[in-house]
Amino acid sequence: MKTVKNDLFDYSNRYIWQMDDGFKFSLDSILLAEYVKVSDNQNILDMCTGNAPVPLIISTKTNSSIVGFEIQKDIANLAKKSVEENKLTEQIEIINDDIKNIGNYYEENTFDIITCNPPYFKKNSSLVNKNDYKSLARHEIAINLDNIFNLGFKYLRNNGILYMVHRPERLDEIIILANRYKMNVKEIALVITNKSMIPALVLVKCVKNSKGGIKFRKIYDVSKCTTYQHIFDCE
Repeated sequence: MKTVKNDLFDYSNRYIWQMDDGFKFSLDSILLAEYVKVSDNQNILDMCTGNAPVPLIISTKTNSSIVGFEIQKDIANLAKKSVEENKLTEQIEIINDDIKNIGNYYEENTFDIITCNPPYFKKNSSLVNKNDYKSLARHEIAINLDNIFNLGFKYLRNNGILYMVHRPERLDEIIILANRYKMNVKEIALVITNKSMIPALVLVKCVKNSKGGIKFRKIYDVSKCTTYQHIFDCE
């Protein structure tokens, strides 16, 4: 496996190790990390962390402790290498394991914030990629939405927040499962990423044991953006 060190987009003094011709982080991860509102001295969990773009970006905004779970060993090793490269080993921990095994590492009601850039497509989708790395990242082979909300309810503290990026066509499932697991969707932001002007991504904020009621933010068009930093702070 040939790897390469890249700049982490336009974040100064942040670098990320990636496969030269394979799995790489995407715009989705940047937008998710920017969408998160975080303060200091919190406990943050990043599910499906990949090579750790979300923890690396969030670390520019807070001194909070961040742990990322990644099931694929090669990808988890890249994440660990990136954390070491950025001298963030005291803030970010990468665990190479199935997130469903989190109970082996942490007690329930531990985290203030959970972030997740999950697989977007169902397991039986005809779009399954033959590349194993990409298949696990894009299809619900190892984890699905039900798992995510179940774990979110168990491992978030009361009123803890789950932030997720996904595709708009699965928003109905997200809302149904969030309600089922007492993780009500409180905020939705739709994102346009290309000239079609049709939202391709949705960002959701869910709060454990919250009351009903959803706030829709404006539709964000990032198709011409040269930077995504602080984009969600501008209304």
